[in-house]
Amino acid sequence: MQTKKSDALFERAKKKMPGGVNSPVRAFQSVSGSPRFICRAKGNHLYDVDGNEYIDYIGSWGPMILGHNPDFVLQAVQEQMQNGLSYGTATALEVEMAELISQLVPCVEMIRMVNSGTEAVMSAVRAARGFTKRNKIIKFAGCYHGHADAMLVKAGSGVMTAGIPDSSGVPNGCTADTLSAIYNDVESVEKLFQEYPNEIACVIVEPVAANMGVVPPKESFLQQLRILCDKYGALLIFDEVITGFRLQIDGAVGYYDVTPDLITYGKIIGAGMPVGAYGGRKEIMQLIAPLGSVYQAGTLSGNPVAMRAGLTQLRYLQQHPEIYTQIETRSEQLRNGLQQLLTFYHLPCTVTGVGSLSCLYFTSEQVTNYETAKTANTDLFRQYFHFMLERGNYFAPSQFEAIFLSAAHTEADILKTLSDAESFFQTFSDWI
Repeated sequence: MQTKKSDALFERAKKKMPGGVNSPVRAFQSVSGSPRFICRAKGNHLYDVDGNEYIDYIGSWGPMILGHNPDFVLQAVQEQMQNGLSYGTATALEVEMAELISQLVPCVEMIRMVNSGTEAVMSAVRAARGFTKRNKIIKFAGCYHGHADAMLVKAGSGVMTAGIPDSSGVPNGCTADTLSAIYNDVESVEKLFQEYPNEIACVIVEPVAANMGVVPPKESFLQQLRILCDKYGALLIFDEVITGFRLQIDGAVGYYDVTPDLITYGKIIGAGMPVGAYGGRKEIMQLIAPLGSVYQAGTLSGNPVAMRAGLTQLRYLQQHPEIYTQIETRSEQLRNGLQQLLTFYHLPCTVTGVGSLSCLYFTSEQVTNYETAKTANTDLFRQYFHFMLERGNYFAPSQFEAIFLSAAHTEADILKTLSDAESFFQTFSDWI
């Protein structure tokens, strides 16, 4: 594939942007080489400035569940733009979005729109602290909840890829009340509660840990977290920035039949546009300003264009529940196909996934948490990544990110990707 224009743009970008990117997860640092500069996306395909075409397995990191740029979403956005891009005032669209989310996820009795998943998590944790009048929080090693200071403790995603356990520039005081537990290990959580029985405000968890690859929760893990939070008077926060409206129309809440106290959402409620939200029990959310003493504000919160895009996508998903079955079927086809190839060639890899989320780990370990995820051979992933990219399969440039499928992916796409993967596995069949 030709990459001259992407290479040239990357050289220019490095002179003006840290690492040449505006988010580290876009960098090719862990896999080497220059990132592809994308100029267009449609359906399940990305197109770069050099004219190359790729099957997209990132989907803007999850929100493009219907594929890129569906005609009816595009039309809705264009219509809304005729009325203005931003008002900084209340709009009917915000009300409609709040009502729709509450209808789809009944435990979200009240909700506040924000501008990103990071902002949603930061605000939800503040609300939990304000409600419980406690300071400590429990998160899980390898789970990523945005880049707010208190969350950058054993975080996953780009932090994990870069090999940075924490972040410089974060004062010790900001993380002094952040406690880290082991994902899928209830005992590690209970020990923290026993050590600080009256000090923990909340437990925040990705219901499916999708920032250290894809690590599904063990049976009863989420249910046990609910029980522990109730026992010790803490709140349970589901970070559904990735799983919300993706696992199914009511997200992980419905998929695993567990009711958290608060939920955070990301750009899927804006059909990929910059947006987020947090919501939950009314008695907690009524503490948010202007009703209560927990302050949070945002000029662009509930942006009308983002609201119109998100409403259009969510209503379509509501009206077409068969889409979830379709995407899960395609994902299972990909996972099963990869597993069959690994078995046939006797390769030390592991395939994980749930719903439309998948991951191929270059390790023979059963991946259940941060430590087992880190056993993956990132050098082999680097070789696999470039091999697949050159053949038109665009995966995230990190071993520790999810594979996202959309309604736009076809059986032919999956078969092509599996054929390309087999070519790679044949080449490396002497690993063991």
